[in-house]
Amino acid sequence: MRDYAQEFENRVQFIKDLLRESGAAGIVYGNSGGKDSALVGILCKAACENTVGVIMPCSSKRNYGIDMQDANTVAYQYQIETRTVDLSPVKEAAIAQLSSVISLNQQALSNLAPRLRMLTLYAIAAAENRLVAGTGNRSEAYVGYFTKWGDGAHDFNPIADLTVTEIYEFLRFLKAPECILNKAPSAALYDGQTDEGEMGLTYRELDHYLLTGEGDSQTIAAIERLHSLSQHKRSGSIVFQKV
Repeated sequence: MRDYAQEFENRVQFIKDLLRESGAAGIVYGNSGGKDSALVGILCKAACENTVGVIMPCSSKRNYGIDMQDANTVAYQYQIETRTVDLSPVKEAAIAQLSSVISLNQQALSNLAPRLRMLTLYAIAAAENRLVAGTGNRSEAYVGYFTKWGDGAHDFNPIADLTVTEIYEFLRFLKAPECILNKAPSAALYDGQTDEGEMGLTYRELDHYLLTGEGDSQTIAAIERLHSLSQHKRSGSIVFQKV
């Protein structure tokens, strides 16, 4: 197991240094009620008193129920300022306008919420001179399980190198609430959605491969296929290069 006491000190110092160098007055992040946002919130609050977690429900019933409850539980335990912005009316308005020119498929609809959430975080950041903290992890980044220019956007990310397995270990070290530790990971992009179900892989399989390079041939092939197909998400914008 990693030395999470040292990890905590190193990551908190990283955030402090970044804030000092940037001249930002604080941090804002999306408090989804999940494992990743919980760890990011804990680290950011330890580094900066002026940290705000924003709860952003967007259509999914789970957003208004267990996710909001768990987000508030984390915020209360670690004394993180919390704001709530209901994005459901914004998503509905966007769908209504877009539907006049295009028939939206499930992928297009699922990507609306993460991008509206990032719009919200950057609006708050711009208004209050804050940095936007990312909440993506190594496991999901490797297979492209994030929305480009949505939850994949941020000014900095203090947990990007950690697998899901390591994030849970870190949270246990920090004595995070049981509701976070025992919850099935889900982006709650639509009701009934789970991360593992949508990826077609378990985090145990994915993390075992990332941490050891081992796994059965079928699983490795599936992981590498997802990695290859999602390369554009990790490469940034494609720009013209003068020869």
